Amino acid sequence: MTPTQAGGSSAFALRVLSLCMGVFFLFMGLDKTSWFAEPGLLTKQLRGWHGEAPAPSRWYLETVAIPGAPVFARIVPAAELAVGVALIAGIQVRLAAVAGLFMVLNFHFAMGVLLRYSYLWNGYGPPVLGSLVALAIGGARLPFSVTSRRAR
Repeated sequence: MTPTQAGGSSAFALRVLSLCMGVFFLFMGLDKTSWFAEPGLLTKQLRGWHGEAPAPSRWYLETVAIPGAPVFARIVPAAELAVGVALIAGIQVRLAAVAGLFMVLNFHFAMGVLLRYSYLWNGYGPPVLGSLVALAIGGARLPFSVTSRRAR
């Protein structure tokens, strides 16, 4: 199947973007696999963010993130790995992009960077969010993906 047959060059470009974001999430998840055995690593990271976070992020850290860290330490790496594999394979790209977008926004809010002006030129900010939004909007039936093969 050529890119033109599968929806044009924009669909092919979104498929390339899906592969790139999939690799990004896969390696983000692999970097966090130690959290499965040591959930305290996430708690330590969250407490480190607490001191410099703006008030809304501090509230979130105190009431949601830090108390839930033992659970999140197991969910986050698994979810990042799942999103990465889904984006690479082209399985439910739109759903995977929405899940990835939720995770990125969640982390950036907890870190306190989402509410800062400097976030606008953060390499993990607008480029990642924009990529995930593009995939969430246009990521259906992309060429060279598991889903597109079944849709024939």
